[in-house]
Amino acid sequence: MSQIAVRNSQGMAPWQASPAPEDRDALDSRKLWRTLWRRRGMILGVFAVGTAAAVIYALNMTPTYRSVATLVIEPSGNQVITFQQTPDRPDPNSDYLQTQMGLIQSREVAERAVRELDLSHHEELDPRQKASRLSKIKAQLSNWHADWFPQSWHQELNYTDEQAFNSAVMELRQRTSVTVVGKSHLVSIGVTMADAETGAATANALAQGYLASRQSSQQQESLNASRWMNTRMVELRTQLQQAESKLQAYRDGQGLVDVGGVATITANELARTSDRLVDARRERADAQSQYRQVQGLLARGGNLDLSSVPAVINNPVIQQFQAVAATAQARVDEYSQRYGDKHPQMVAARSELQAAQASLRSQVSQVVAGLQHNYQLAQDNENALRSSFNSNKQEIQDISRKEFALRELQRDVDSNRDVYNTFMTKLRETMATADLVSGNARVVDPAIAPLFPTTPRKAILVVLAALLSLIAGCAIALLREAWNNSFKNSADVERNLHLPVLSVVPMLKRRNRSRIHRQFERNDDAAFAEAVRTLRTGVMLNDDDVRRKTLVLTSTTPGEGKTTLAINLAGAMARVERVLLVEADLRRPKVATNLGLDAHHIGLAELLAGKAGVDDCLQSIGSLDVICAGEMPYNPQELLASTRMQTFLEWARHRYDRVILDTPASQSVSDAALLCGMADSVIYVIKSEATSMPLVRKSIGQLLQTGAPITGVVLNQVSRPEPGQRRDHYYDYLPAAPAQ
Repeated sequence: MSQIAVRNSQGMAPWQASPAPEDRDALDSRKLWRTLWRRRGMILGVFAVGTAAAVIYALNMTPTYRSVATLVIEPSGNQVITFQQTPDRPDPNSDYLQTQMGLIQSREVAERAVRELDLSHHEELDPRQKASRLSKIKAQLSNWHADWFPQSWHQELNYTDEQAFNSAVMELRQRTSVTVVGKSHLVSIGVTMADAETGAATANALAQGYLASRQSSQQQESLNASRWMNTRMVELRTQLQQAESKLQAYRDGQGLVDVGGVATITANELARTSDRLVDARRERADAQSQYRQVQGLLARGGNLDLSSVPAVINNPVIQQFQAVAATAQARVDEYSQRYGDKHPQMVAARSELQAAQASLRSQVSQVVAGLQHNYQLAQDNENALRSSFNSNKQEIQDISRKEFALRELQRDVDSNRDVYNTFMTKLRETMATADLVSGNARVVDPAIAPLFPTTPRKAILVVLAALLSLIAGCAIALLREAWNNSFKNSADVERNLHLPVLSVVPMLKRRNRSRIHRQFERNDDAAFAEAVRTLRTGVMLNDDDVRRKTLVLTSTTPGEGKTTLAINLAGAMARVERVLLVEADLRRPKVATNLGLDAHHIGLAELLAGKAGVDDCLQSIGSLDVICAGEMPYNPQELLASTRMQTFLEWARHRYDRVILDTPASQSVSDAALLCGMADSVIYVIKSEATSMPLVRKSIGQLLQTGAPITGVVLNQVSRPEPGQRRDHYYDYLPAAPAQ
């Protein structure tokens, strides 16, 4: 039953608790901390067990030592054939050194070390000596009777020498690590073994094996280079002879002796001719321009205007004649104003002017004729130079073609001769230094036996194990908290049962648990006493119009604290009302023992059986009257269901303000359901984080089917405060009750 509606015997509407809003996705750090603190015992137990196991394991581990030998490896070592082009290595640590590290870890180097140190018979690398006990037992059984067991059992320890050697090589490679020291050319070779001396010797053997492997490789490369160069020399000699024969044959065929010198002289002449041709073209253009100006004037009939042509007017002779004519013209102009036209001096001046003008025209004609003559000469000079230039250019082109072919042949001869000479030089160098090997690596620091083991780091191992154990303990605690489907706080009760929580009773401290049954009177624990007062207030406030005198306390299973709560509630209510505490649990009575009364005194069993009266059964503790169970009967349920029980309850209702009945657990026997049907009010006690929710819902549902008037729930033995509460000492000022 996931939902339980409560209706009391007076027909009141069921009380519905609105579930508190809860953000299930939010992580409540305080809630997690409370969970971890409450389960600190289990967490500390897991922590202690894990740490102890780590300590034992660390003490039994075999220490191993790491021996390191350091080499320096230069990326640019001496090459056998130095004229070979090598690719650029901008970052030798990433390419060259990685290759060399791979060579150090190669099988060849490992085999050298195993063979040199005879590691195939060492106890750490020999598979025959490090076989497990199980393998030895299996081998013995197989030797005892081979037909009964698999053949593989017999072969596990029967390694051949070759198999043992290969296994030792493989094991050594797994124990070897090669690293680059920072960004330098230093390479460290580390070997991890339990035997420190053997580990150091192995690291040095690996370093020397790598160097020996490099020397052997260089010697083989030198020998191969010499053989290849001898073969290549024969081919180069033949190619050089063929190139020289072709060059000489071309010279003989073209009749060339020094084509280079001839080509140089002809080229200079062609350059000078080209310069003269340019000058001649410029002179012809100037003469042509002047001549065309004169021709243009003559064609328009402008003979007198020829003197205005720049080539004519700039002529010194023309300038002199022009000056004479200008002087004569000035004299004529002067005399014309002074004398008359027939004056002798005027006539003489005119004659002089006419003579000067005639001489000017004659001289201009001569200059014009000279311009034409100059133009003809310039044109003839240009044609002659152009013809000479074309002839020289044709000759140059013919010589250039011959020179190109000759130089091509000469370059072929020169290149073949250079290659041949280079190979000859390198061959002699290689043959001279064939027995000299210049390595590019050397041992900087040989390995020595370390004094302290590298692994295991016991302190770190124990600390990590302790940390992991602590984390595992916290995880287990949180998982148990998540899987726990019991009631942890009042919100769980209201949300799942829809019943009011009358009080939340905290768990007592250990020093007060021995006096828990009369804890309210003693007031040793203020929080517990206040929770009982809250319960008392809730019971009294539920009376409404009709006083609910008969009050039954029950629970789902035994051990949830209903008897203790009934005793303390009765003591609390006895201070303000007349209260009768009745022990209605006739199967496992505990009230008398808890209150320190006589357990064999006449009680409820004798009263219901008709063997005693009420006054005979009553016992008093202060203002509280108590009727214990008495002797346990054989038919407790029949006695509780009898009319005497109902008569007794009617008598108690009239005499006392409140009758509190302590009943058995509802899921153990049906006595609780029977008594709840007779009561005015039922208080259901639930132990925090103990009783599962489905079982509680089932028990309450059964009680409701019998008409039990369930007033509310008491959440008992809560080990943590309610959400929003504080563990303060607000009520600690109350004085404790005097000892009785």
